[in-house]
Amino acid sequence: MHSTTNKYVLLLLLLIAGLLLAIGLIAPIITFKKFIFIQNTFSILTACWNFLKQGQILLFVVIVLFSVILPIFKLAFLFKLTLAKQTTSTKTKELLHLIHRLGKWSMLDVFVVAILVVVVKLGAIGDVEKHIGLYAYAGAAILIMLLTNKIVTHIEKQNI
Repeated sequence: MHSTTNKYVLLLLLLIAGLLLAIGLIAPIITFKKFIFIQNTFSILTACWNFLKQGQILLFVVIVLFSVILPIFKLAFLFKLTLAKQTTSTKTKELLHLIHRLGKWSMLDVFVVAILVVVVKLGAIGDVEKHIGLYAYAGAAILIMLLTNKIVTHIEKQNI
């Protein structure tokens, strides 16, 4: 698919994106503080778990689907494309088309986290402290988006 050097650079960047994604999902993203003694710290995964425990099934499904499963799927597919010797198969083209269709949802996860922070801040009930998980997750989303564009553009040029 790519020259050997480009392939290794892409694989390294994909590994970095995967690490950032893992940190972003597990590490705390925000701490919500009310008064002096009450504070809640959330990661994306703990927030999802809390939605499930509270019976917020639709919110749980939407966040897990677009913030956890979709980025992992995209990373796995990008690894597959980068390692593939041939990228012209029908199945690969179908998956590539699916990635294009799902691409517009790739930033929904960052948007949801941003909205959460804004809503809490506008509530004037407490204060929100941002943590490394928020920045790692945003970095992963941006890196995955850039790598998707790079790999897809290369494949499309190859198939013309």
